Amino acid sequence: MNLPLDLLAAGGAPLSAATPWIAEGRGKWSRPLRFLSDSRGWVELMRLDPGVRVGRHRHTGEVHALNLDAHRRLCTGEAIGPGEYVHEPAGNVDWWQAIGDSPVVVFVVVMGAVEYLGPDGAVTRRIRTDDRVADYRRHCLATGVEPLDLMQA
Repeated sequence: MNLPLDLLAAGGAPLSAATPWIAEGRGKWSRPLRFLSDSRGWVELMRLDPGVRVGRHRHTGEVHALNLDAHRRLCTGEAIGPGEYVHEPAGNVDWWQAIGDSPVVVFVVVMGAVEYLGPDGAVTRRIRTDDRVADYRRHCLATGVEPLDLMQA
């Protein structure tokens, strides 16, 4: 994968050496870059294997997403490729899927929470900043990796 940016983690370490990919389910990983203060949101890389779908969900705040590598298809049918940007306003309900032959990697800024929805529209799972921090710390503990301070000052 060729990232178009020189991404650096907290402390200036190269991202590839600084933060781990955290498995979130079959064919889905995240790599935390920053957790925003006051539980306002988080910044991460998200990677999905071809064919893997992010289920129907709602955002309580804005989301900014920049495709870094490969392609994904939004629930609207629109295909998003490398270098393409998607803004999702607060309250947006969507789903999307990795398409093509390569894993898609997306740089994502999430403000607020993400609420996964059941078929009836009821919230089945809510992910907040504190949940993302706990996932990161749990992963570091389980793998023997020293967690970085990714909290925004």
